[in-house]
Amino acid sequence: MSGALAQEAEKPQDTYKLLQLFGDVFERVRGDYVEKPSDKELIEAAINGMLSSLDPHSSYMNADSFKESQVQIKGEFGGLGIEVTMDKGVVKVVSPIDDTPAFRAGLQPGDLITHLDGEPVLGLTLSQAVKKMRGPVGADLTITVVREGKDPFDVTLTRAVVKLKSVRSRLEGDIAYVRITTFNEQASSGLVKAMKKLKKELKKEDQTLQGMVLDLRSNPGGLLDEAIKVSSAFLEHGEVVSIRSEQHPEQAQRFNARPGDVADGLPVVVLINGGSASASEIVAGALQDHGRAIIMGTKSFGKGSVQTISPLGAYGAMRMTTARYYTPSGRSIQSVGISPDIDVPQSKIESLEPQSQRRERDLRGALDKDNGKEADEKAKDKDKEKDDTVRTDYQLTRALDLIRGITLFQEMSATPKG
Repeated sequence: MSGALAQEAEKPQDTYKLLQLFGDVFERVRGDYVEKPSDKELIEAAINGMLSSLDPHSSYMNADSFKESQVQIKGEFGGLGIEVTMDKGVVKVVSPIDDTPAFRAGLQPGDLITHLDGEPVLGLTLSQAVKKMRGPVGADLTITVVREGKDPFDVTLTRAVVKLKSVRSRLEGDIAYVRITTFNEQASSGLVKAMKKLKKELKKEDQTLQGMVLDLRSNPGGLLDEAIKVSSAFLEHGEVVSIRSEQHPEQAQRFNARPGDVADGLPVVVLINGGSASASEIVAGALQDHGRAIIMGTKSFGKGSVQTISPLGAYGAMRMTTARYYTPSGRSIQSVGISPDIDVPQSKIESLEPQSQRRERDLRGALDKDNGKEADEKAKDKDKEKDDTVRTDYQLTRALDLIRGITLFQEMSATPKG
């Protein structure tokens, strides 16, 4: 009976009646609401309500929010090159971005920007101030800077193309650490560049890479294409992800890896947590299903749905969920997430061993090691460095220890037994 009623409600004439109902309510609000509402705001709110009622990830974006989303996707914009926040009504510089107009002009963390082209910042929101600082490449902007211990001074900057850095990397001994903060258009190329740079650094020190940690913690996702490219960067072949829709099963898509492994077959640990979503889960799921990486951390967010952004001309765009992601083994990520192979909650640990505990080397007249005091001092420094890392990031320390353990085991297994 309920199925028949549902079918009855979907008849075209009923849809027209419901649209007429919407028109009647719209006219009543326009005519009788306590204050005169804007037609544009009413219609935008109605469209957004329709889309947001479907699921948490479908929504309407007006022209401004759509433009801002494009900046995040492309990972570049015309601007000054500073990460900022608001402090007591003025813009505070968090950090200048390397190789940008702000960096070259010598702006420093903690600088306060009080005026933009002579107009006070006081009274503006952070988004309004950022919008004023962005603009056409090549256009000048004069900012008034207040720096501790100095009189206020003006700096004229020429806007340039600023790239949002989504990949950060460093060496942890002989292990590569690469963090991807978001999957914008710079993610996969940034990963490849970072690995080349780290390998080159190790080569200068006559060392070889022993493994890699890929940090996807608190990465909210981004572009599907970039997630596929990043996954493919570690896989020689095989499926990366598939996309399926209940409405259009004939439009199912499968995406496969291309040959090439940036980690050269070495051990890889992927760090995830509850903030790792969407594209991050695609990468973690693909590498886990193919046995290419050990997933460590805590269960991911569980956003396994595909959003399609459809531009609406001058009126912005609509973002709507159109399909679901599936890992190579056929697992749906939606509302389930990726479970780590090794569950490691973020923790803070401290040594319980007494600092004053006496050892052989503390005894009066104790013999030196064969290789002298210098080796002892190096060992102490290395232990201290490791302790500092443990105190700041327990999950990363566990990942590094795991890679070192795998490498040590492989070396021991390869050594001939006599």
